[in-house]
Formats: sequence, structure tokens, C-alpha cells
Amino acid sequence: MAKLTHIDSKGNARMVDISEKRDTKREAIAAGKVKMAPATYELIKKGQGPKGDIFTVAKIAGIMAAKRTHDVIPLCHPLSITHIDVGYTFHDKKQTVDITSTVRTKGQTGVEMEALTCVMVVALTIYDMCKAVDKGIELGPFYLVEKSGGKSGRYVRK
Repeated sequence: MAKLTHIDSKGNARMVDISEKRDTKREAIAAGKVKMAPATYELIKKGQGPKGDIFTVAKIAGIMAAKRTHDVIPLCHPLSITHIDVGYTFHDKKQTVDITSTVRTKGQTGVEMEALTCVMVVALTIYDMCKAVDKGIELGPFYLVEKSGGKSGRYVRK
């Protein structure tokens, strides 16, 4: 059975010691979804909402959040991130926007939490920028799509 790495032998929370791990190229891709009313979807698909340029503001918010993940997730290590990207895919029939984030580093630990934090903050920002016209916007699900690098190797969601 797999062991939880952030719990010590006494059951206490701990930060994983990565001091002996070697630097490797690491990448994580996370995804999430935002679903809204048809009228809201048509309004924001143009990129402009009641508070301005929705998708640029949300992208910048996600990038900033990924860079500060260690400040909000207590046991995450601060990382030197080398790349962050945010993408959007629009689905007219479902009135949804799919969000993806890709985060890269060369370091001793992975960037899964940074990619997930990015996607979630992007979704929250879209909600914030659109809540004046639609408080029923649905966020999620959010999940890790893929990760590579490090001792555990590659993971691809099935």
C-alpha cells in the first residue's frame, strides 16, 4: 500500500525533505471547467464582461497564484518555476469553458500543486468577473491531467 509522504511515523504533518533529491525537468498539466447560463456564456465568449477583459485577467491571476502556491498550501516547497501557460477551450453546446494550465520547472520536486492552483484560481477569477450577471456559475471538476519528471516518472490521467 502507498504511503502518505506528508505524514511522519507518528501521524504528524511534515514537509517532505527534498535536500537529497536531484534536479530534473518537471512538468504538470491540470484542467478544470467553468459552466454558466447560455446568456452569460455568449456574453463572456467575446472576452469582455462587466469588469473588463475576463480571460487575460484570469490568466494573469492563475499565473500569479501558481507562483505563490507555497504561500497557500502549507507543506508545498517554494519553487523556481520556468514556465506557466493557461489555455481555454469553449464548448458552445454545453456553455462551458475548459481551462488548462501547464507548469514547468527544473528542480527537486514536482509542480502538480502549482498547475492545479493555477487552474482553480483562473476559474475563480472568471466567476468573480462574471458574478454580477450570473451567480449560478459552476466550477469544476479540477484534476491533474499529466505530470512528468522525478522519481515517480510519468503519470497520465486515464
